[in-house]
Amino acid sequence: FAVAITLALGFFGCMVQSNSIGSTMETAFGVPSWVMGIVLVIICAIIFLGGVQRLAAVTEKLVPIMAGVFLLGGLAILVCRIKYVPATFGMIFKYAFQPQAIIGGSFGYALKTAISQGAKRGLFSNEAGMGSTPHAHAQANVKHAHDQGVVAMIGVFIDTFVVLTLNALVIICTLYTKDGILATGVIPEGIGKTNLAQTAFGSVFGASLGAKFVAVCLLFFAFSTILSWNLFGKINADYLFGKKNGKLCSVIYTIIALVFIFLGTVSGSDFVWEVTDMFNNFIVLPNVIALFALTGMVVASLNEMKKDKLKV
Repeated sequence: FAVAITLALGFFGCMVQSNSIGSTMETAFGVPSWVMGIVLVIICAIIFLGGVQRLAAVTEKLVPIMAGVFLLGGLAILVCRIKYVPATFGMIFKYAFQPQAIIGGSFGYALKTAISQGAKRGLFSNEAGMGSTPHAHAQANVKHAHDQGVVAMIGVFIDTFVVLTLNALVIICTLYTKDGILATGVIPEGIGKTNLAQTAFGSVFGASLGAKFVAVCLLFFAFSTILSWNLFGKINADYLFGKKNGKLCSVIYTIIALVFIFLGTVSGSDFVWEVTDMFNNFIVLPNVIALFALTGMVVASLNEMKKDKLKV
């Protein structure tokens, strides 16, 4: 598990984040991906080595604000395209449960692909079942472990059912023409995953403003994720190699992480995602086994919480 966390989050996971930053910044501001990669490496190196803690603190404070701004931007688009929202929901449920256009042997393949991609992207987004977020939740000073467990579940709900649903609605709603026809052919072939959101926001806010809006929001989201995942990976690297070699291990780990961050900005998005998905599987398997093994402890903690509430 520790090896998988170190590789999947500390190295390959950060590649995905830097890839998204490089792609969106190049689309919005014309900054070459490799230039953005160098800038990211320099800033991350300073933070990882403990030189500028204030920058990390400022980033952590700005992320919730940027999340709120992103949600408001998405809601503004839905208001502008409100008449297409019911049709969008209808289309999502229709093709989720009644894929009429899929017949014969292709049905099984399409269903398998939909479930597989949904599971991969959902897992990467909310990290539910990966065992990665407990690295952060374990730092909280709470009376009962279940309190932090509830916070973790709320985080999954907000991330998946609020932010991602809003993003999906925005993208699909902007595909409808004035006549109410779903213009599926308007998306340029080969467009990147992050650039798709830029195209959607740009269709309402204007191509330039929409692309810049998404790029700036994603910069803060992805950058803060790089900081968090780097820490998770470092914790597990220290566990693997022991505290005796802590300083040397930390330097080597940081250098490798910085190399992966740069490579993410100059690599193809499909390659980066495929490698990350593969290593995420190595995290989930041992963690799910551990979850089942610790079921009794979870139930005991829940019962303890109930007793304490009854006393109050």
